[in-house]
Amino acid sequence: METIRNLSVGEYFINKYKNTDRPYQFKARGVEEFQQWKNEFTNILRDCLSPFPSPVEMDPIIIEKVDQGEYWREKVIYNSESYMSVVAFVLIPKDLKPNEKRPAILAAHGHGNGKDDLCDISHGEYPRVDIIDRLNYTYAKQFVLAGYVVIVPDWRGFGERGLGGSTVGKDTCDIMENKALLFGENLLTLNIWDAQCSINYLQSRPEVDPNRIGCAGLSYGGTMTLYTTILDDRIKCAVVSGYLNEFGSFAISNGHFCGAQLPIGILKYGELDDLACLIAPKPLLVESATNDKTFLIHSSRSAAAKVSQAYELLGIDERFSVDEFEGGHEWSGAQALDFMKKWL
Repeated sequence: METIRNLSVGEYFINKYKNTDRPYQFKARGVEEFQQWKNEFTNILRDCLSPFPSPVEMDPIIIEKVDQGEYWREKVIYNSESYMSVVAFVLIPKDLKPNEKRPAILAAHGHGNGKDDLCDISHGEYPRVDIIDRLNYTYAKQFVLAGYVVIVPDWRGFGERGLGGSTVGKDTCDIMENKALLFGENLLTLNIWDAQCSINYLQSRPEVDPNRIGCAGLSYGGTMTLYTTILDDRIKCAVVSGYLNEFGSFAISNGHFCGAQLPIGILKYGELDDLACLIAPKPLLVESATNDKTFLIHSSRSAAAKVSQAYELLGIDERFSVDEFEGGHEWSGAQALDFMKKWL
């Protein structure tokens, strides 16, 4: 390989990206070839994310129950691994009939104040009130008002699961990822594990139909939705908002990502749109905004086009849809409720 004199680290990564062969790009031409590719690439993804924690007893406890008018909001704590517990809100519609079981949704938050944002809890802080309103960030509340049981966990480093110590002016995701790497672990993996433990808890609830669970999220919530949906067959459909794109665009060329989003080594095998193809045949709705400055629309369109090809190959193109809307990095919600009603 020819050596090029270059002092720009940014150009180094761009050139490395352009000249790296990715053998697991989606290229299947038949259903059997797709299934073989999916099995192999999913195993590679698991290897890039490994190791996963070991399971422990959840030992859940409900520590709070608040009347929210049309629904109850419970706060629950359960264990996910040794030395780590998850705190989550569970939103329960009040119109449940005796012994009725409802479909449930794992609502994944992005950067911000964790579960509070999705449940429209701003604590009267003006910046948070403005951000929640501008991003239409209350999709957990929107789902429970539509009749779903909803669980909203805090991911590690957000909400009540803070890092501790002084982190002013620092990216806490990067700090947590560095700490995890010292133990040979990955922050994204740890949060996916917590998501799967949250599904375990959902399935233990008497109000929940354990076979009808969906997942939805914006931004880092979209990240969590995408990977958890790939890896956990209990999720039956998903809404990925403000995330489906290309690593080469948002990560390599522009650097719009943090340490919580990295399947280590994945670019040696495939791109983000290839990973999204692994969701098929599950129903998938993608939200992309035309003025998103983080996930640029031309790359989102390119990624969606590839995912669409996978669904078309399987003869289930009606299970994949895109809500492209005028706006910025925000939750649209224009099609999400109808999508969940149809597929969940």
